[in-house]
Amino acid sequence: MTQPQTTPEVNGGSRTAPLLLVADPETSLVQGLADALEREGVEVAGVTDGAQALLQAGALQPDVVLVSASLPVIGAVEFVRAVRLARAVPVLLGVGEGHAEQAVQALAAGATACVARPYRVPELLPLVQGAFSGEPGGRRTLVVGRVELDVHAYLVRVDGRAVHLPLREFELLHYLMRNTHRTVTREQIMRHVWNSTETTSTNTIAVHVKRLRARLGDTDDRLIQTVRGVGYRLVDRAAQDRSVGTP
Repeated sequence: MTQPQTTPEVNGGSRTAPLLLVADPETSLVQGLADALEREGVEVAGVTDGAQALLQAGALQPDVVLVSASLPVIGAVEFVRAVRLARAVPVLLGVGEGHAEQAVQALAAGATACVARPYRVPELLPLVQGAFSGEPGGRRTLVVGRVELDVHAYLVRVDGRAVHLPLREFELLHYLMRNTHRTVTREQIMRHVWNSTETTSTNTIAVHVKRLRARLGDTDDRLIQTVRGVGYRLVDRAAQDRSVGTP
């Protein structure tokens, strides 16, 4: 992991690899993320509070900044406002359960996107690489039937109407929409949505699916289907109907 510095990087513009600055009080989490990203060719610098993050954002000139929603000393929302006044660096907000309000405020303050915390390399890597290359990091908006999910704005619409989802349900819907028409097992859901390889009761996932269906108005389970004994499948019935009707 790159060590923070106190003087500006003279040759910052000549870097050949993207640099991610991570501001998170949990050092073991940052170290694990750094180890994984550095294997993918991304340099990572870590700090533990918002004051250090502001200093290093200027000194290191990172390509992307990732801040925890629970950032101490200078809070995440205040940090976003301050750093965006200094330079147009993409700022990602790491959010967990109970951080929905911080997510909304940070996005309004200029944060680029919200990502799940604990952090996931498959989610972060395209965003960091995209910022370094000047290309957008992955699809911003997913649309399946009447449902539209804006990944970066943490926003879901059904028939054009905004629907508020708690973070876990948002992550669950995002995962199902990325795998439209594919059956995903409960184990895959636990790994990708709960970021856990441990087993859990099938009732835990079923409860979240039930709540998600209710919020989306999926009263007849036509959008999110249960594959008995296996898992779940999100289906675009309108697209299927059009396909069947095509000569």
